[in-house]
Amino acid sequence: MSMRCKICNKGPQFGNKVSHANNRTRRRFNPNLQRVRAVINGSVRRIRVCTRCIKSGFVVKAA
Repeated sequence: MSMRCKICNKGPQFGNKVSHANNRTRRRFNPNLQRVRAVINGSVRRIRVCTRCIKSGFVVKAA
């Protein structure tokens, strides 16, 4: 299952993990995805969306 939001297509970003000795290794920052029952094209479906899209109102939740 991919780490992508179905609404805004937000995916993982990459950066460095920095230790106390200033050693740097690559790491991933994954988006905060939630499984939500949403109304899409008149039908109720389960989709994985980021919390930013849920808070902004881009997702119409099913009753």
